[in-house]
Order: sequence, then structure tokens, then C-alpha cells
Amino acid sequence: MNLSVTRRTAAAAALALAGLLVSAAPAATAASAPAPPAPALAAPDIPLANVKAHLTQLQSIATANGGNRAHGRAGYKASIDYVKAKLDAAGFTTSLQQFTSSGATGYNLIADWPGGDANQILMAGSHLDSVSAGAGINDNGSGSAAVLETALAVSRAQFKPAKHLRFGWWGAEELGLVGSKYYVNNLPAAERSKISGYLNFDMIGSPNPGYFVYDDDPTIEKTLKDYFAGLSIPTEIETEGDGRSDHAPFKNAGVPVGGLFTGADYTKTAAQAQKWGGTAGQAFDRCYHSSCDTTSNIDDTALDRNSDAIAHAIWTLSAGTTTPPGDVYETTTDVAIPDNGAAVTSTVNVTGRTGNAPATLKAGVDIVHTWRGDLVVDLVAPDGTVYNLKPFSSSDSADNVQATYTVNASSEVANGAWKLRVQDKAAQDTGYINSFKLTF
Repeated sequence: MNLSVTRRTAAAAALALAGLLVSAAPAATAASAPAPPAPALAAPDIPLANVKAHLTQLQSIATANGGNRAHGRAGYKASIDYVKAKLDAAGFTTSLQQFTSSGATGYNLIADWPGGDANQILMAGSHLDSVSAGAGINDNGSGSAAVLETALAVSRAQFKPAKHLRFGWWGAEELGLVGSKYYVNNLPAAERSKISGYLNFDMIGSPNPGYFVYDDDPTIEKTLKDYFAGLSIPTEIETEGDGRSDHAPFKNAGVPVGGLFTGADYTKTAAQAQKWGGTAGQAFDRCYHSSCDTTSNIDDTALDRNSDAIAHAIWTLSAGTTTPPGDVYETTTDVAIPDNGAAVTSTVNVTGRTGNAPATLKAGVDIVHTWRGDLVVDLVAPDGTVYNLKPFSSSDSADNVQATYTVNASSEVANGAWKLRVQDKAAQDTGYINSFKLTF
């Protein structure tokens, strides 16, 4: 898990980059997968011994390569090679994605399981790099090993889900989510829109564990909470790692996200110790980002439960049904956005429909801009009703706004001129509306 903070670097050249990070909308919500039906097959038990065997291998790799598996070091590449070999042998289609960070080559590993609806992709991932101080067995060998073993369980079962399954292991997370940002930023918009959900697993075997569930997407959150409820294990909403792990780039790009976490350097309270066991007044992981994050820094029970929860989520959430696309109305006329100036609009004219707009009207936004935090983005209905999609935020330092928002427009007449209204509220950064579309 990463602790870095993004710093502002104004650069007009960023207009040419396909940065895809966007913030969650307050009045409209980022498009989310519908609640899936019950899966045809129950998820298998993920053998704890298999997950721990992967951790032993990662520890051996670190030991043989200067004690760590950090970005740019031999231990990281050896870790990638280990995971890739397992997936290749199991029948996955794997690819290595290269990027550069801090003067060193980094790698993401992507693995696709054949079959499933290619227009509905369920993805799970974890970061594979450690900090330079140690082997990174809990952070984040634990998530990486559990995701790997779940993928291998998919192969053993010859699982045939309705959705297409994709798994990812990210590089340079500890340097600022570099690998996952690179992956998301380089996905074409059409491919990004096919990801129905991304599940992130970063630190799931902390030695003084808590049971935390991300509260980003309601469907994913409920799926994971329901699993633990079935074991009579109470959960809490995850707050310690908000924005600090690899789900953040996906979330900011409008992809529904969720995940699990057992805690880092926050202190376990007396109330948490009472319901989960462990030691109150002590960090969830005393070896966080330290040399003692070795194979002895794992709680087997937490690792076992979370590994099984990952499989449950993959089996459940991949059983969704295909949703046919709606009617699309689009404009691709570029509209310049004045720097710290008046609002501008891009218009889509909807004709030939009857009745009102749907409660799940999709507003597809593609704005190229060098500092997206400066922008206020609204959808304006034909009668002038305003639906805010993205607020101004001085701390939102990424480029571009490229996402699909869901708006409850059921009180609006469908036909008429719908406008995307954009205003730049601060100086020094420039951009334009590239395209705007509505899907009914």
C-alpha cells in the first residue's frame, strides 16, 4: 500500500495524453453493474497451503535479490516471472505491460481467462511490488498470492462465467500507484467501459487483523459483506487505505470498484479487538513497510478467510447477465474551455422518443484538460434542470475527465436539447470538450 501524495505539475503537453482519471460524481453516480443473480456454481475453497506456498516463493525471491521485491529491482521482475509462469501453465492468456518510473522499467502483468462476455469484464488485481526495506509479504504478497491462487482455481474448475475474467498484478504501486495508473490511462475509452467491476486486494493477511470492506460500489460491497456475514464475522468500512491503493485509478475513471483489507499502521481499538480478537492498542501490521514484513508476518486465519472471500466474489459477480446497449445520441464537435472563464456547452439533440428519459440515463463525458480539478461539469436537461456530474476540487490533480455517469432523469422529457456544461474555475490550465453522448 502506498502513502504518496500527488503534487501538481502544470504541463500543457498533458493535453495529448490519454489520462483517464475522474472523480466520483456527487449528484450522479458512476455507472455500476446491476446486482447479479445467484451463480450457477458455488465458489471453491481456496487452499490456504497453496496461498502460503506462493508467499514462500516470494520470500525466497526477495532473499535471493537483496531482501526486497521493489520496483526496478531484480526481485520484482523475478516475482512477475513466477506469477506469469503459473498462469501460462494454467491456460491464461498473459501479457506484460512495460512502463518507466524513476528511471527504471516497471511491469504490469495482465491475465485473461478465455471465454465470457467480452463486453462485460470482471477484473481483480493487486500490487506485486514491495518497498525497498523488505520482502513485502503482507504488503502485498498476501493479496497477490490470493489473487493468483483464485485465478488458478478458475482454471482447475474450468469455470465458464457469463462475464469475461481478467486478473492484474501491478508494478510500482509503492511509488504512487504508477503501474495501475499506467494501465488505466492507456486503456481506450471503449475498452475501459467494458469493465463492469474491479476488485482490489492489498494487505489481506495482517498479523493483528481487522476485516475491512471497501464501500465504493454497492453491489461489490454487499457481495463481500454477505460472505463474511455468512461466517458470522462482523466487518467495517475500509477508510485507512482510501485512495492509497490500485483501485483508485479505476474508481477515478468511472469503473465500479471494491475490495478487502486487514489493516496497515492504524491502531486496533479495544472495540475492534473485542469483536475480531488480536491486540488492542497495537497496529494491525507492526511490520508495515519494514524489514520484518516476512512470511512470519501473516495471520493464517485472516489470509484464509480473505482468500475464500475473493473466490466468492469472483464466482458471484461474474455470473451477471448481458445488458443490451441502449440508443446513443452523440456529438464529437470539439468545444474549447476558456481558462478560468465562462461556462461552455456541448449539445446533443434527442428526437423521436416518447415519454420521459430513463432513471438510468448514461452521460458519457470525454474532456481533455491539463488539470481536471479546475472543472465543474454539469448535465443540463432540456427544461434547464441541472445535474452535477463533477464538482470543482483543488486537490484533484489528474488530467482529463473521461467517464460515464448514471443520472436519474426520469422526471425529464426525453426529447430536446441536452447540454454538457463545463466551466474552468481556476487559472493556468486549459482543455476542451472532446465528445459528449447520452445513452437511453
